[in-house]
Amino acid sequence: MPRPTRLALAAAAALIAGCATQVAPAPATDALLPLPTGLPHVSFQNPALEPTNGGRFVPAAELLPGDILLTAANGLTSIGIRLATLAPVSHAALYAGDGDVVEAVGEGVRRRSLDEVLAEESVVVAFRHPALDAQAAARVRSFALDKVGTRYSHVGVMLHAPFSLQRRLCELPLVPSGVRDFCVRGVARIQLGASSNERFFCSQLVMEAYRQAGVPITTADPRWVSPADILHMREGDVPSISIVQPLTYLGHLKYVAPAAQVTRAGPHADQR
Repeated sequence: MPRPTRLALAAAAALIAGCATQVAPAPATDALLPLPTGLPHVSFQNPALEPTNGGRFVPAAELLPGDILLTAANGLTSIGIRLATLAPVSHAALYAGDGDVVEAVGEGVRRRSLDEVLAEESVVVAFRHPALDAQAAARVRSFALDKVGTRYSHVGVMLHAPFSLQRRLCELPLVPSGVRDFCVRGVARIQLGASSNERFFCSQLVMEAYRQAGVPITTADPRWVSPADILHMREGDVPSISIVQPLTYLGHLKYVAPAAQVTRAGPHADQR
């Protein structure tokens, strides 16, 4: 299929689904279709997460406290979330060091071993905040461990469903990033109400830990952020919510093709 046709089809599909884009000047030349310098180039959110697509496998020994783990499982809940969000991940957790992971799940915030995570999940991918030094990492770890035993935010998760649908309009292709961010924040304030840190869901816990440590990944309220949002905060992707600094992809700790493969990014719901 000719490249212009492929680009047109991709743009049409994104327009129907609501997929954040980023417009930037193109390189001087393109390998397949020469383009003059300065001609706008549209980047779409990248749903790819397979290690064969420019990724790599890393051993657990490469992890540092504060690293973010995004995961997916083959259970019905994870499959449903991935289908709803059109993203390849459904859960977010923090590596606490010493082989432990802190995460918010249905029974509350808990601490468990990385070995358990690797045994139960089909996909485990690690990301790192490039500005996270040892002191900040210690603060992230301390906050996360201090919240172990805190109750899960079931209300926050339920509120994410209408929020995910409403914010789709903010993420239509070619909407400028500043306008998109303003729109998402406005919808969030209406749909999600006032902030509360008494209970957490998974991605909220991750974002709040970084905010409390003084190295926020985004200025957005942690309750607005889903695992799919965190994925798109990586380098080279298009975030739906403005970020302070993109996350660095470390690598895959595990990858087994999930039962329900999702092929592109779209609206954002929440964790399993």
